[in-house]
Amino acid sequence: MLDAAGRHQEMIETNGVTLRTIIEGDGPLAVLLHGFPRCWYLWRHQIDPLVKAGFRVAVPDQRGYGASSCPSRIEDYNLLELTTDVVGLIDALGEEKAYLVGHDWGCIVAWYTALQYPHRLHSVMGLSVPMLPMGPRAVNPPGLDDNFWYIRYFQNPGVAEAEFEADIDRTMRFFNGSGGGGGSKPRDANMFGDGAPPALSPAITEDDQDYYTRSFIESGFRGPLSWYRNMSRVPSLMPWLAEPRIQIPAAFLAGSNDPVLQFTRGSVDMQDAFFADLRSKQIVDGAGHWVQEEKPEEVNLALVKFLTDIRGD
Repeated sequence: MLDAAGRHQEMIETNGVTLRTIIEGDGPLAVLLHGFPRCWYLWRHQIDPLVKAGFRVAVPDQRGYGASSCPSRIEDYNLLELTTDVVGLIDALGEEKAYLVGHDWGCIVAWYTALQYPHRLHSVMGLSVPMLPMGPRAVNPPGLDDNFWYIRYFQNPGVAEAEFEADIDRTMRFFNGSGGGGGSKPRDANMFGDGAPPALSPAITEDDQDYYTRSFIESGFRGPLSWYRNMSRVPSLMPWLAEPRIQIPAAFLAGSNDPVLQFTRGSVDMQDAFFADLRSKQIVDGAGHWVQEEKPEEVNLALVKFLTDIRGD
């Protein structure tokens, strides 16, 4: 069965949910995880290079997104469930181990899958979000008590949903737009205000914009936003990871202009303490948060090299 973008898709049962998963190629399994606000389509430029390099590539819409299951309970989007989804996907595809790659929230899921299930992975690679333990600090960071902070804004069920779902095409034009965030806002502001959205980023075509818009029309925003509503629970859900350290081979890549690196200054180097075998850290010059869309050639080279080096170990 083909997806609207012409990719082979399967509906995979895992951990009590169904994940629409793009599957291409033959060989050892590589699983690519998207974050917010994206879907499998984020990785559209990476699939063919990995297939050409000899990998079987599986790219799910994670729970709450696109055509995948969207459980109604907020607590169903915690990291224990999200990491178990990944292992269940590997099981459903008949593999003992996979190469795991994640971006944004998918990067967090990838890091925590590596912590929880190291025996099920050959390696892990994260894009954009350095490996730092999750907890309440991410929801209420120091120094932002009087300023708008998007993760705090996402905490109240129904609030961000109402803003984003009022006009999903407009919402996605803000998320897919070029330029920065425009400075600080008061704590009680909404995400985008009343103005017109910016022009699309040069990395996003109108067809890309349409695909993302249709994906969120299908799923809505409650599920994706509920991932953020479980961030404070991570220490209590996973007390055995109070001192996390990823043991399997790992790599990190981000854009030099990624705002996540500004939110967490120094985190690219701080994360070293949380890895036993960090093979590489790469900063792609001139790229922002959506590094694999903005600089696909650089990302593909790094991704294929890391996975093929591990496969050759």
